[in-house]
Amino acid sequence: MENNIIQINYQGKTITLIPTAHVSQNSADLVEKTIDELHPDSICIELDQGRYNSLTDPQKYRQTDIVKIIKDKQVTMMLANLILANYQRKLAVNLNNQSGKEMLVAIQKSKELNCNLVLADRNIKTTFSRIWSKQNFIDKIKLINGIISAIFDDEKLTEEDITKLQDKDMLNAALNEISQQFPKIKEVLVDERDKYLAYKIKNAPGKNIVGVLGAAHCVNVPNCINQDYDISDLDQVKEKTFLQKLSGWIIPLLVIIAIALCFKIDGNIGWDQLKSWVLINGTLSALGVLVAGGHLLSAIVAFVAAPITSLNPLLAAGWFAGLLEAKLSKPTVADFDNLSEDLNSFKGFRKNKVTKILLVVALANLGSTLGTFIAGLDIIKSIFTNI
Repeated sequence: MENNIIQINYQGKTITLIPTAHVSQNSADLVEKTIDELHPDSICIELDQGRYNSLTDPQKYRQTDIVKIIKDKQVTMMLANLILANYQRKLAVNLNNQSGKEMLVAIQKSKELNCNLVLADRNIKTTFSRIWSKQNFIDKIKLINGIISAIFDDEKLTEEDITKLQDKDMLNAALNEISQQFPKIKEVLVDERDKYLAYKIKNAPGKNIVGVLGAAHCVNVPNCINQDYDISDLDQVKEKTFLQKLSGWIIPLLVIIAIALCFKIDGNIGWDQLKSWVLINGTLSALGVLVAGGHLLSAIVAFVAAPITSLNPLLAAGWFAGLLEAKLSKPTVADFDNLSEDLNSFKGFRKNKVTKILLVVALANLGSTLGTFIAGLDIIKSIFTNI
């Protein structure tokens, strides 16, 4: 592993990059040894402020405000973050180690040596938001499927396996595979963060800089360090253009026009299609709540809200169902403490009040989306049949 350490001379600075695996004890040992030898002026770590707070204060998650998560439209991001963090935790447990230990070692060393600690990574919310905004509907389904599969992945890795995965040839092969399957995800998750990390590292205070990064980032960060660019754009989540905002109203408008045409053809047909719209949309959204383990009242709210919110892209049935579920089944400290165990199965997702609320929102919205397409096609079919 020591052979993988990278040293770069940049404008009078000596920058040392330590490639790590976030679940490896060997990585933690290498970080400690390297920092002790170099006594750097600054230690840069692959964390943002939020993940730093979570890592250094493991009990902080108990203060999570589920209602705020729903209102801020961060449910998908939180679910993805929980699942991926748990996957990493499982790998660490299999290795009898603590996930992120190499970062904790770097943080402790910065205190011992009284040197600068630089949180070099981009805000994780920005990264997830940029990933989600770049995916089309099919890509989002593939991404969700990949995240869900991580829940049931029982693969166990040894320290030897982890070390092999840090080999540059293996990393390049893995990154190329990701790029082929999810090019836009790789662009945001790896390429953009490479530039962001490199910028923060090369601009860290002092002449002797150490960077503690996941091994995948050490493939391209050295190249980025020697390039000139501005990272301000990488910190932004671009707002939708007027046309993009307008496009969100196209399907609801088409549905309304289609139902109006049904009434023009025949009043009875119009009422039948309106009832079909309400029943299909509401039922599938309510079914999503029940599949998630939600309360019957939450399912009723989803049933009532879905046919209406489907016609307004600014609203979602899952938000209303989720807010009621959060009120009816307020998470306890025990629910937060049991997350690591409950995240390992769908049954656990439904049992734990934290993940159950998040699932209620996600599945109610998914049901409403499916209902919109199914009911919409039924309305269109009815128009052509009765013209």
